[in-house]
Parts: sequence; structure tokens; C-alpha cells
Amino acid sequence: MMGLMASEETRTMTPPTVRSAAAHDAGKPGGGCPRAWTMRLLVLGIVLSALNLRPAITSLGALLEEVRDGLGMSGSVAGLLTSVPPLCFAVFGVMAPRLARRFGAGAVVCAGMVAIATGLLVRPYAGGTAGFLAGSALALMGIAVSNVLMPVIVKHWFPDRVGSMTGLYSMALALGTALAAAVTVPLTDTLGGSWQTGLALWAGLAVAAVLPWLPFVRGRATPPGAGEEAAGKAQTPGPASPSASAEHARVQAPRLRMARSRTAWALAVFFGLQATAAYITMGWMAQIFRDAGVPAGTAGLLLAVTMVMGVPLAFVIPRLATRLTHQGPIVLALGVCGLAGYAGLYLAPAAGAWAWAVLLGVANCAFPLALTMVGMRARTGPGVAQLSAFAQSTGYLISIPGPLLVGVLYQHSGGWGLPIALMSALMIPQMVVGFLAGRDRTVEDEAAR
Repeated sequence: MMGLMASEETRTMTPPTVRSAAAHDAGKPGGGCPRAWTMRLLVLGIVLSALNLRPAITSLGALLEEVRDGLGMSGSVAGLLTSVPPLCFAVFGVMAPRLARRFGAGAVVCAGMVAIATGLLVRPYAGGTAGFLAGSALALMGIAVSNVLMPVIVKHWFPDRVGSMTGLYSMALALGTALAAAVTVPLTDTLGGSWQTGLALWAGLAVAAVLPWLPFVRGRATPPGAGEEAAGKAQTPGPASPSASAEHARVQAPRLRMARSRTAWALAVFFGLQATAAYITMGWMAQIFRDAGVPAGTAGLLLAVTMVMGVPLAFVIPRLATRLTHQGPIVLALGVCGLAGYAGLYLAPAAGAWAWAVLLGVANCAFPLALTMVGMRARTGPGVAQLSAFAQSTGYLISIPGPLLVGVLYQHSGGWGLPIALMSALMIPQMVVGFLAGRDRTVEDEAAR
């Protein structure tokens, strides 16, 4: 669903008639058009929620060695732990649109922040590897539904500012990712050196993110293009306007058979391979530097540098991509940066650590590029929604084995040579399928029934 946010030019699917009716009810409690304070509260909720979408992962990456020692965890089990995020994103993310139709998007995101806070608070003290995995899964469940629904909320409430709000959302997400990687180790040392405390403290940020969503728990922000559900469904109780219903019926588009589209498959595989690289980086890169002799605090900062590269590039890459007919050259450029970074990690991990962190940070910006291409490879809003759901759910399933395999190779080889070789090898097909996905085609031409 995040592909809905990819392009500034993507038009809202809420029919004009519905927007007019909502504006008419602006002064009423629960009216469709929020007052200025409501919009400011929404912006605050979006920013705080985006800040919480990665610290559960990168804070663990910074303290992975301490967690492994504390729980007696093998390298293979640690690899399983780093594979949990994409698994949860694939399994629970697909449930988000249905939950939003039932309870409202605001309520689901609010519940997601509660799940993140609970999972982060419980997992360090659950006692044993199984409890740690269960707590992590709970937090990741909240992240998964918020991943899908927050961009939809941006689309619904800010139809004329999709680009700027998406930029703000992307910046906050990258900032939260980098912040957790950079400060988890220093804060842990300051608070007495307990890894349990260092991980649990991030629950406080999630608690703060719950508060702005409480007024929206009773809302019904319907995801655009969600099957038979009306994209412009009224926000208040009572029957919808007949004219609005008729207008909505006219803008519905048929469902597409994405499995028939080569472009959809290329984009899904590209999404999956870039997610594989991202979760391997978040889960293992700090450990690679630590094993090379880099202090733990510095290793966390290096991971933070990699993550923070997404802040400026999340603005630059989508704008550049929309100006090109073929996004393949950008895919190749990012892939070359990734290959150079992996070569550096293999040849001189400590000596050139800062350079490798920057190069891998640039390579990880394949994520906003993938989202942008989702928005460009379909002509209609419903087509974008269907393509995004297909590409993300399939892609996250593809990404599950990568971090686990890295852990297995690391444990059985006793070093990082084979895992880095695997990361480099996966970059080649990522470049190939990304180049194919970047061609100027639309899935409607390939996937219509």
C-alpha cells in the first residue's frame, strides 16, 4: 500500500462529491473534514508513528551480541530472529486493510502503537529465546499494520499534499531507524549496561505515539481502492449520500490479476531482494564491524549512518525517478554502490568502515525507489493499491530466508566471508529485476482479466 504514496502527482480516489459532503459536516462532531487542530494532531501522529517503525529492529541489531550472550542464542537462532521482521510484515501486513474496514484505520494504527510498546517492553524480560521471539513478533505485528495503513491515512486526509507528507513520513521513518542504531549502546551504558533496559526503553517512544491517535479510534478512514469498500465512505454515522454513492460507483476499477503481469513480478522480486539486503544490514552490519574490532558504540553509529542516508535520498530519488521514462539507471547505480560497500566489508571492514556505511546506506535507498515505481507502473489508484499489495506481500515473503541464511553461514563458517559473498550475489538479480521493473509499462496492460 505504500506505493500509493510514491508520486506527488497521484490523485486522490475520494470522489469530489464525497469531499464536498465531508466539508459540509466539518463543524459537526466526527465530521469528515477535520478542523485545523485535528490536522495538526494527525501530522503529529503520523510523525511519531513513523519514528516507531524501525527501532524495534535496529536497536536489536546494535545489541545483538549482548542479546545472544544473555539468552544463549546460537548464530542460526539469531539469524531466525533477524528473519522475523519480514515474516511478520508479510503475514500481518495483508490483514491491515480488512482490519481498517472493520475498525477504522486510525483505530488500527493506535492498536499497532500499543502492540509495539507492549512487545518492546515485554521481550527483554520474557525469559528465554522463545519469549523474546514472541515479544518481538508482537511489536512487529504492530509495525506491520502501521506500515500498510499510515500511508493510506496520508492519502485519505492529505490528498493535495501527498508528496510533502510522504517526504515527512519517510524522513521520520529514516530518522527513527538511525536514532535507535546510534544511541541504543550509549544509553544502555548510561543506564547501567543492561541490554534488557537498553531494548525496553524504546517502548516509551511507542507509548508517546499512542496518544495522538486516541481521538481517531472511532474514525473510519477507509483505504483507497480497497475492493468493494467505498473509497469515499462517509466518516460519520448514517446513510451515505446517494449522489456520492453513484459517483463512487463510477470510479471503481476492476480487480487485476497481478500474477499475469511480468512487470508486477519483476517489481515484487525487486522489492523482496532490496528488503533482504535491508534486513541483513539492520540485523548484522553492526556485528560485522564489531567482529572486525570496531567498538560497540562506533558500530552502532556506523549502522546509524547507513540508515540516516535514507533521510535526504528519500526526497531526491523519487523526484528523480518520476522525471525518467525508465528507472533502470537508478537501479543500476544503487546496485553498484551496494557491491562496492560489500567489497569494502570483505577487504577492509574496519579501515574503511565509514565509507562502507555510506555506500550501503545509498544502496538501501532502493526502498523509496521501489515504492515510487509501484506508483508509476499502474495508471489508476485502485491499480496502484493492488500492485502495492502484491509487490509488498510477495516481496516480504521472498526476503524471509536471507537474514536466516546469513546467520547459518556465519555460525558454520566462523567468519563473514561467505555471508558477504551471499549479500553480493543477491545484489546481481536485484539489479536485473529492478531494471526490468523500471521499464515504461503499466500492469493494467498485462494483468486485466
